[in-house]
Amino acid sequence: MDRGRVIEFLAQIPLLQRLPNLSLRKIAQSVRVKRYENGEYVVHEGKTGELIYFIFEGQAEISGPADAEEGNYPTVSLKKFDTFGHENYGCINRANVIALSKLTCLVLSDHYSNFLQPKSIWNADEASEGFSLVERTLCLEPLEVDIFRGFTLPGSPSFRQVFGGQFIGQALAAASKTVDCLKLVHSLHALFILAGHNNVPIIYHVHRIHDGKNFATRQVDAQQNGRVLFILLASFQKVVEEFEHQEVCMPHVPDPETLPNLEELRERRLSDSNLSMEYRNKINSKKFIPWPIEIRSCDAINFSEQSQPRLNYWFKARGKLTADPALHRCVVAYASDLIFGGISLNPHRRRGLKTASLSLDHSIWFHRPVRADDWLLFVMESSSASGGRGLCNGQMFNKSGQLIMSLTQEGLIRKAKVAVQNEVPKSKL
Repeated sequence: MDRGRVIEFLAQIPLLQRLPNLSLRKIAQSVRVKRYENGEYVVHEGKTGELIYFIFEGQAEISGPADAEEGNYPTVSLKKFDTFGHENYGCINRANVIALSKLTCLVLSDHYSNFLQPKSIWNADEASEGFSLVERTLCLEPLEVDIFRGFTLPGSPSFRQVFGGQFIGQALAAASKTVDCLKLVHSLHALFILAGHNNVPIIYHVHRIHDGKNFATRQVDAQQNGRVLFILLASFQKVVEEFEHQEVCMPHVPDPETLPNLEELRERRLSDSNLSMEYRNKINSKKFIPWPIEIRSCDAINFSEQSQPRLNYWFKARGKLTADPALHRCVVAYASDLIFGGISLNPHRRRGLKTASLSLDHSIWFHRPVRADDWLLFVMESSSASGGRGLCNGQMFNKSGQLIMSLTQEGLIRKAKVAVQNEVPKSKL
């Protein structure tokens, strides 16, 4: 059987969608084709079978053992894309599986059981500890089919609550692990509802809205303590080559290698004798943890003085990333919330004025393949602010000048309220 056809089939099985791409391809290379006639036993009660069977064509049923009391052991009907074996039903020799029609199964033996137990949802062979902080943040724990658990790891961006980009990236990771690996996200729309607590796990529940030949749609609810904090709607498309054009050009900016990163800028401020000692001491007194995304700004960043509502900066993930195109899109989605909404405050800043901004909704359109471990230019501007909300528009380019993504975000912008000691974060609204 053609291996491409096998991969396309296996990629539609929910049990396998949460596996790394490499695991799926290894399974496709290792399965054997078995065919059965109508009424033939696939698995006999009391006999050892294979690790797992995938129904490729036809129908079958699981029936109870011969000594089971009548009516106390329900039969289970099986059809294309269903699975049975150790993975789903424990010891399969406790029941019979019988073909109800001509039946074709792809069978994986016990010898390949490690393929179903990868090191992470992104990498089949290496533990996630060896990879970047952002990949480890996006390495969700599968609880059940379509349910995942995510965590806020030490060293993650913290703003007294779960970073908005973490919600976007983790929710997209959950959605990506419920679709055929031949489909990649092409658009997403996110809604922030409540603030999240950094010390509480986040449960991501994926709803399979639509599965088609070329497109799939997913909705993801992010919950803590039974409350929905964030909702993501994402659309996935099978990669195709069709018409292409690009009218927008990347602006002329310095190369990222010639620019200092945020950590170097901080060190310069600490040693700048033109700045007051009080200001330098204030900077030095704040606990500083580098973000998992390295940023090199093409423009001066000053959050205490009025400036134009626009900013250009280069960014990329720090450390090692698994070479999975779905992961790289999740990483860029994670990074897209850094600084973005705050530029709508730029024309309103002044010394002594404390401001606050929070993401309300966020949309991304992916145009071309992306590598999150290579430099990307984020070009952003705010076209409007009113009613306590600021609208921001963004574009991302690779170093070759290709437009990779388009983005919009609306955020809440206002004068900062005086913080109450030990106050617990509440609704973002």
